[in-house]
Amino acid sequence: MVGLVVVSHSQTAADGIAAVAGEMGGETRIESVGGDGQGGFGTVADDIEAAIEAADGGDGVVVLVDLGSAVMNAEVAIESSEVDAVIADAPVLEGTVNAAVTATSPKATVESVREQAEAARGVEKL
Repeated sequence: MVGLVVVSHSQTAADGIAAVAGEMGGETRIESVGGDGQGGFGTVADDIEAAIEAADGGDGVVVLVDLGSAVMNAEVAIESSEVDAVIADAPVLEGTVNAAVTATSPKATVESVREQAEAARGVEKL
């Protein structure tokens, strides 16, 4: 099964997004990671890499990020990891929900999960 990693500058935000998506994603592995490792805001590449490793069920991982340095640190983590992982260019909450639902399919691939996460960019709220 394709796993997911939610990266936010806030661990609380990442946990909340993962919890919402987990309600829709059944058995999908969703790891949340955030903060600077010292209780502040930020992201840490080593922590993201550990989350990627934990989320991998053998079929790869899609990483969803909030902004700025989360992208850069996720890229570093992916380069350091042996897991097949990609970053989705998607809104973090809506994209994670779409990805979690898609990952439940036995035919899900990293690419199909990323595509559905990125499809959330076009979702209107009103």
